[in-house]
Amino acid sequence: MNIGELSKRTGLSTSRIRFYEQSGLLQAAERGLNGYRSYPPEMVQMLELIAIAQGVGFSLDEIRALLPPGLQGWDHEAVVGALRQKIADIKAMEKKLQTSKKQLQALLTDIEARPENMDCHDNARRVLSHVLAQQSESLTSKAAAEEKMGKLMRTGHKKRASVA
Repeated sequence: MNIGELSKRTGLSTSRIRFYEQSGLLQAAERGLNGYRSYPPEMVQMLELIAIAQGVGFSLDEIRALLPPGLQGWDHEAVVGALRQKIADIKAMEKKLQTSKKQLQALLTDIEARPENMDCHDNARRVLSHVLAQQSESLTSKAAAEEKMGKLMRTGHKKRASVA
């Protein structure tokens, strides 16, 4: 099939299909005597796999590393490992986004709690001082936790050394 038909079947633009081919995600299409690209029917599935993989967050480099040249020769362990890693990445991103959302909601609440007699400039200073105080508390707590962990680690090393 030619690139126009492949484009219609997959919903991808012809330029995107050419890009995938040039970047090594697809095997180079055979060319007829007229110079037109000719794609095998299984290319529809390959393009759909690439589109799905991109849609769930895989980069083109990650896809290139996982996709075999054809639909045969899949490395089962590599695919399963990549999928598990992507799920872990998404979970970490969700956690980070949830934290960011909470911080933004707290900031919005603080901004909206502006006293009636306070202008926006003074309110911005008030809110900024709250934000800076929270950051300072957070850094102090983190430093204290790290110090405590360091002491525990040093104590653990001393105990193990005295036992040996």
